[in-house]
Amino acid sequence: MATFGIQGNDFVYEGNPIRILSGAIHYFRVVPEYWEDRLLKLKACGFNTVETYVAWNIHEPKEGQFNFKGIADVEKFVRLAGELGLHVIVRPSPYICAEWEFGGLPAWLLKDSNLRLRSYEELYLAKVDAYFDELLPRFKPLLCTNGGPIIAMQIENEYGSYGNDKKYLGYIRDGMKKRGMDVLLFTSDGPEDHMLQGGMVEGVLETVNFGSRAAEAFRKLREYQPEGPLMCMEFWNGWFDHWMEEHQSRPAADVADALEEMLAEGGSVNFYMFHGGTNFGFYNGANHIQRYEPTVNSYDYDTLLNESGEPTEKYWVVREVLERYAELPEAKLPAPIPKRAYGKVRLEQTTGLFGQLDRLSSPVQRTSPEPMEKVGQAYGFILYSTHVTGPRSGMNLVLQEVRDRALVFANGKYVGMTERWNPVELPLEVPAEGLRLDVLVENMGRVNYGPLMRDPKGVTEGIRLGNQFLYDWTIRTLPLDNLDQLDFAAAAEASEGDLPSFYRGTFKVEEKADTFVRFDGWTKGVAFLNGVNLGRYWEVGPTRTLYVPAPLLREGENELIVFELHGTSAPVVQLTDKADLG
Repeated sequence: MATFGIQGNDFVYEGNPIRILSGAIHYFRVVPEYWEDRLLKLKACGFNTVETYVAWNIHEPKEGQFNFKGIADVEKFVRLAGELGLHVIVRPSPYICAEWEFGGLPAWLLKDSNLRLRSYEELYLAKVDAYFDELLPRFKPLLCTNGGPIIAMQIENEYGSYGNDKKYLGYIRDGMKKRGMDVLLFTSDGPEDHMLQGGMVEGVLETVNFGSRAAEAFRKLREYQPEGPLMCMEFWNGWFDHWMEEHQSRPAADVADALEEMLAEGGSVNFYMFHGGTNFGFYNGANHIQRYEPTVNSYDYDTLLNESGEPTEKYWVVREVLERYAELPEAKLPAPIPKRAYGKVRLEQTTGLFGQLDRLSSPVQRTSPEPMEKVGQAYGFILYSTHVTGPRSGMNLVLQEVRDRALVFANGKYVGMTERWNPVELPLEVPAEGLRLDVLVENMGRVNYGPLMRDPKGVTEGIRLGNQFLYDWTIRTLPLDNLDQLDFAAAAEASEGDLPSFYRGTFKVEEKADTFVRFDGWTKGVAFLNGVNLGRYWEVGPTRTLYVPAPLLREGENELIVFELHGTSAPVVQLTDKADLG
């Protein structure tokens, strides 16, 4: 057993004042084989604590079906941190933001249109309770009060940026205590009046999140919490990238100055992030402030360790600052993880999406084009098909509230594209005999922050020609979670030009090493290595590569499948030893 708590303005561990020097590493963004490497680098930099969110959608991908294996084995991650001599802060809030799909909430919550998120609402709280009943007992033996490394836990995340339902916050607080979470509980919010007013709850320590102006932020916190430790729970020392925007970066010297100010104020700190990692698969989130902005798969975050775990300039300048405020261990880093450029991979087999539909999904009939969640789908693509009678002339096809990017085909030919951020109408001429209409919609990530988080995917209102809604739809869910049934043929026999197609190639590896896939000459799509969804590529950038950790490779033959939406100038990818983030 160990005690961690508060005395006056100090954190106290085993009766002695302690400054928390923490860094965020999300277990679900790093392959388990690399957890130890990243944690050792955290400790070598001078940190005494690691912090992680807990992503509900990773652990309960389908309602009532729980997963705590592989990259979802959060207990193993916490135990490992403890074995390496680190304290652990866990943030198991139902909602985490984190630029993660739907802020960590599971997509199946959206199946019920009446369910109110993040509030004292019985339907929602029943789902949270069922999740906590499974999750929180797993943490109980890992709490410091039971001899484990967990010293503190968060009850909700930046709630004051979203709402002010104190009854809800109290319910989460009490639910954690009822399930035996007897460590320090806290909330974290931005240092603004409305955020602190909405996010604080009685009996719970408030911390603040910011990237600069520490003295100002702590003064605002003191207005609402006159006594207690000062802590920046999220020190934003870098930032994340959206598709169609510039790569984000922050100078190392600027980070060092902001940290110096924070520590001089007597504050404790959690670096958000210490190591960002990767949004593998379809788990990237999105923002919607002025417009919808989907996040890229790389979560490099321009921070202390880059996406593939290498120390950056920030790592060393941060350690220099920490040395002035704490006695640090010698900077003993693990051996570097090798990178390798395996060269070109030719994807010489291909098959069109429309010829493989029966191998990928089973059709369902609906009167209207229902969104993904209503037909039991969380991620990927969804296809809506119907017959339009003719003749019709001079009319536009309108996808009302499409989320997020739709390709339209008439009688198997590409007609055009409409996007959430550019909702154009498409002219559609219908001959006398009518035509088959296919609409392929891509979910590019649910909104993870702010008032627009209720973000169902697919066509969420309807599809119309002119002002006439079209009914009687065949819907196919295309989560692309298993491509084993695809039937490939030689490229010359099965190429469909600019229609959505799968490309397959193999390459051999003698010694496994980290590598990066480049998609020069490709347009937009998704890559799968040995059955693992690496994520999206898109020629608009900024990101130009997808990270492949060595554990995803096999010694011997490896299979790469690319689902390309628009066509490629040449079905070849490059495996290089360098990331290109734009």
